[in-house]
Amino acid sequence: MSTSERGERGVDPADVIVPDGKDWTWVLERPCPDCGLDTPAVVREDVAGMVRANAQAWLALLAGDGAGLRRRPAPGVWSGLEYACHVRDVFRLFHVRLNLMLDEDGPLFPNWDQDETALAERYGEQAPEVVAGELAEAAETLAAAFGRVAGEQWGRTGDRSDGARFTVESFARYLIHDPVHHLFDVTGERV
Repeated sequence: MSTSERGERGVDPADVIVPDGKDWTWVLERPCPDCGLDTPAVVREDVAGMVRANAQAWLALLAGDGAGLRRRPAPGVWSGLEYACHVRDVFRLFHVRLNLMLDEDGPLFPNWDQDETALAERYGEQAPEVVAGELAEAAETLAAAFGRVAGEQWGRTGDRSDGARFTVESFARYLIHDPVHHLFDVTGERV
């Protein structure tokens, strides 16, 4: 394919992911009609176990056919491998943000561009077995951190630059929707 066929800067238009500009904080108010998770009903103390269970599902997926994991189901839609890399990085990011909320009063979270990260880290080219190990480690680290939250810590706050404010409790619920929803994106299986 020539550079002109691939678009500016040599990027194949099929490889471009349209950034998701949605404000997903609505999942804190009502069940997700796509993945089926009733986020408002999630018990905060259950989030650690839910993270571990979700990670196990991703590990099973990553143990599958490597070529199939790299295949995008449609132009502009992440492959299973790319989603798994994203979930790994979400687990890592939320661990950092959880620690900020527990260690500082009302921290402002540093911005994170998930689409830029996917391109820079070349998600689609990573080795599934390496991603599996990293995802398992990140999930366990995050789950253990949520497992240590107690009492008044659930009410500590943190803010995103877009104005969204979370307590540790709402942050836990918001977090768990992301990997659950992305597993649905890949498998089509609702919770």
